[in-house]
Order: sequence, then C-alpha cells, then structure tokens
Amino acid sequence: SAQIPFSSWLPAAMAAPTPVSALVHSSTLVTAGVYLLIRFNVLLAGSCLGEYLLLLAGLNMFMAGVGANFEFDLKKIIALSTLSQLGLMMSILGMGFPTLAFFHLLTHALFKALLFMCAGAIIHNMSDSQDIRFMGGLVLQMPMTAACLNLSNLALCGMPFLAGFYSKDLILEMVALSNVNFFSFFLYFFSTGLTVCYSLRLVYYSMSGDLNSGSLHPLNDEGWIMLSGMSGLTVMAVLGGSVLS
Repeated sequence: SAQIPFSSWLPAAMAAPTPVSALVHSSTLVTAGVYLLIRFNVLLAGSCLGEYLLLLAGLNMFMAGVGANFEFDLKKIIALSTLSQLGLMMSILGMGFPTLAFFHLLTHALFKALLFMCAGAIIHNMSDSQDIRFMGGLVLQMPMTAACLNLSNLALCGMPFLAGFYSKDLILEMVALSNVNFFSFFLYFFSTGLTVCYSLRLVYYSMSGDLNSGSLHPLNDEGWIMLSGMSGLTVMAVLGGSVLS
C-alpha cells in the first residue's frame, strides 16, 4: 500500500474524478495492502520483518507530511495525507498491533471519504481549479461544505472525541509505552505534528481571507444530493470513532 520506495504513484494518481478518489483512497484500493498485511500478521509477529516495516512506515509518514506542507494542489495534499495515514497503519502493524491498525483503517475511511467529497465540491465550484492559492473565503461562500471540510480536517488531526482521535490516540499511546528506538519514536510524533500543520495550512489557504477569483467563479454549496451524502459522512466523522471503539 504505497510504502517507500513505491509511494510516488499515489499523489500522481489524482487524475481520477474526486468521487472515485473518495472511495478508492479511503477504503478500497489504496488500503488493500494494509488489510492484506493485517490478515497475514502472523508472518510479521516475532520476526525482524516488523522492525523493517516500522522504520519504512515511519519514513513514509515523515516524507508524506513534509511533502504535503509544500504542496499547493488540493487533491495532492489529501492524497499525501492518505500516504501519511497508511504509514501510521503499517507502522503500528509492524509493532504487532493488527487490531489497532484495522481500527484506524476504519476510522480513516470515514473522514477521508468526507475530505475528498468536500474537495470535489470545491473544485467543481472553482471551475476545475485545484490550486489552493486561488481559493479563500470559502467559509462565507460555501458554509456547509466548509463546515464538513473543517470537521473532517479536525478528525484527521486527531481532535478529541472525533473519529480520528480514538484510533490515533491509542496508537500514539502504544508507541509511547513500547520499547521502540528513539529514531522511530521521533518519526512517529513529529509526523503526527506535520499532519496537524498541513491540515491547518489547507484550512488557512482555502477558508480565510478573500477569494482571489470571485468575479470568475460565483460560488455556492452543491445540491441536496451531494450535501446529504456529505452530511451523513460528517455525522460518522464525529461519532464513528466512539461507535467503533
């Protein structure tokens, strides 16, 4: 599932329509490798493979976090956040906690699908422009979409009592209590900080300030079909973690 050195295809695979990305990136194709390793976790237990997986996944998280902080393409930022979360799942799997990896896979599917749906609504309104430097003030123009995007971003950051908090907090607690070396420990916690950093950067660029191209793009929220799907996913992004835990 897109670990170093085979991770370059994931941000490059953003040519697909955003609803397809919402399904593929959150819960099906991209996370299939993680699910396979969860099923075959007995092969990792008690072997040196787990240590290699821990190191590779930690480097993957770090690389994706740094890349997302310098990216301006909206969908690529979300794709790199997927890459970072895949690294989180893989590394906790390498430490011997397959149940935690599966729990994070489920919670991640909820808020990542919502994040892609919101990105699709924004890109559709911006006449297919994906550059976040051309956005701004969307919280006034598209309030429902902005609320859903902010909630899914907070869930990605691990804000207390949202879906991502229950799995990420458990994972970081297990890392803190486990006998891992300092380098892996540093990669874990620094990469988690990078996740918060690029999420806040995305919100800052897209939600605050003035719209740079307002005269070209009359913005409004999508129709009720799109909003109903986003609202359902928002409820799951808020309550899903407590339900699954």
